Amino acid sequence: MNTNTFKQAAPGAGFDKSVPVLISFAPNWKARMILFRVLGAFMVVSAFSMWLMPGSVMGTDVWPIKLAASLMFLIAGVSLLTIEFLDTRPDAYFDPIRREVRILQKNEDGRPQTVLRRSYDSLGGARFDEGQVELFDVDGSLLMKLPLESTDVSRALKGQLSQNVPIFA
Repeated sequence: MNTNTFKQAAPGAGFDKSVPVLISFAPNWKARMILFRVLGAFMVVSAFSMWLMPGSVMGTDVWPIKLAASLMFLIAGVSLLTIEFLDTRPDAYFDPIRREVRILQKNEDGRPQTVLRRSYDSLGGARFDEGQVELFDVDGSLLMKLPLESTDVSRALKGQLSQNVPIFA
């Protein structure tokens, strides 16, 4: 049996200290897109089905109203089917190699660009609460409050920051 494969990892090379952490501020856009697409498809089908339903043969005085309603449903439904969201909310990227936090925001082309770059040494401290982390400036003022997706992200971020930034209780 080869026991060389069961060696312990080198100290300081743990998973928590070497993985960059990206925290996103984005809401659940996928659920919104699905909801808008379903609503748009329903409106397009409704625009055509109002002409096929029984009782659609009515007097000529109702036809302009029915035509306007079906055109409105068709235009609104197609616009809901083709809508795209460009999320301009920033992302916080914690880089363990450069030991800095970068705030990235998408520009008009959809490409991320750095709007804030702070070294871990220039941060005054961090406080980890349930589901969020608060980063403080050197003077004690709140720099940013970030939501944390899971306990794994919180643990990884705490492992990164604990070497360079004071962690408050």
